Amino acid sequence: MSDTETVKSKTDYLRDVTSQLKEMRHYAQTNTETLSSHWLAFDAGEYKDKENAERFDVLLNKQGKLLDDIDQAIQDLEIAVNHAEQES
Repeated sequence: MSDTETVKSKTDYLRDVTSQLKEMRHYAQTNTETLSSHWLAFDAGEYKDKENAERFDVLLNKQGKLLDDIDQAIQDLEIAVNHAEQES
């Protein structure tokens, strides 16, 4: 490891974080789809179970909130990147 580390600019750092959040959003969407299929099986499918259906409904709502929050963070960071690029 070298004694000098390259420090990224704030704009580069914001781009990296935005990219990571987009990847997280992709996986969160996949998780939402998986939860949804389990919820359907418990709610109206072959494994009808009201208690588990309610549990998965709660999880789906939380996962949906997470997706919304990630999307908002991505939008906010993209705006910050645009402002930083315009200032330089």
